[in-house]
Amino acid sequence: MRCSKCRSENREGRKFCAQCGTPLAAKCSPCGASNEPSEKFCGDCGAALVAAQSAATQSSTTASTAAEIRVTPEQADAALDGERKTVTALFADIKGSMDLMENLDPEEARAIVDPALKLMMDAVHHYGGYVAQSTGDGIFALFGAPVAHEDHPQRSLHAALRLQDEMRRYSAKLRTIGKSPIEARVGVNTGEVVVRSIATGKDHAEYTPIGHSTGLAARLQMMAPTGSIVTSEATRKLCEGYFPFRPLGPTVVKGVSEPVEVYEVTGLGPLRTRLQRSAGRGLTKFVGGEREMEALRHAAELARAGHGQIVAAVAEPGSVSRACSTSSRRGRLPAGWFWRPSRFPTAKPASIFR
Repeated sequence: MRCSKCRSENREGRKFCAQCGTPLAAKCSPCGASNEPSEKFCGDCGAALVAAQSAATQSSTTASTAAEIRVTPEQADAALDGERKTVTALFADIKGSMDLMENLDPEEARAIVDPALKLMMDAVHHYGGYVAQSTGDGIFALFGAPVAHEDHPQRSLHAALRLQDEMRRYSAKLRTIGKSPIEARVGVNTGEVVVRSIATGKDHAEYTPIGHSTGLAARLQMMAPTGSIVTSEATRKLCEGYFPFRPLGPTVVKGVSEPVEVYEVTGLGPLRTRLQRSAGRGLTKFVGGEREMEALRHAAELARAGHGQIVAAVAEPGSVSRACSTSSRRGRLPAGWFWRPSRFPTAKPASIFR
């Protein structure tokens, strides 16, 4: 059973964590309710907790947020070992953690570092990432595996920005109580890896990637300026427009034969959807759909006159957003109306608003 506070593994039957003393509650997998460790059935939904505990290391993702993803030995056996994937690796650590902890008691150091690590992991989980490893004063996370997302490079940079924002807030809180502030540095890279699961114990398995791209992400994190997010050319190309990048120039990286183009992520860009990015490059001519767009315009006119309208459109992915965009540019919508496409991280359909 994993402790909810320090994330340590404890053997079944324990009521308190052997590492930090936190009570270990049996969490029901179907409904998420907490139960006493000795209880066999959930008090909220009646589900068997014995079966739930065996699957307690699994979690589900929703459209707007992703809970922590863990890999059990059973999942490792079912996984495709040696599967080749394109993923985005994110490394983050606390800059100067050794100097910070040199003159502190281990308990005092832990009281400072543990909340920072939790902030890092929460930022990764919020955007559907998987924390593959905790390095003591930092984390190694994957986006695009084991759960695949077509926009995993963007998700990684959203997570990195959230991580830095949370770290700045936490550092400010440390200052107010008279403790030394801490800062993080982040390295991100996208590339091909071979991923496989390795059982490291009876009830635990690690899902790890093998490949040059993860090593490059680790090197980028080590050379990142304090409080910054550094990424490679590969990630920049995939996220161009979604985020502004400041070039840091060709950089010699240990283990890489040629200098690497390095960039710093400085915030959020103007783009939110792939349609917006495609429009910037130039869209192909929109052919057909005149009758559908006229129906859209007519429904908007009726809604403006006080007659509520609902328009349902079914088409190939991206076609509805393109039709709304085209209608807006051609003046088919009434003055003062605009359309909103689905945008990350929500999964709402394209909508038209006044």
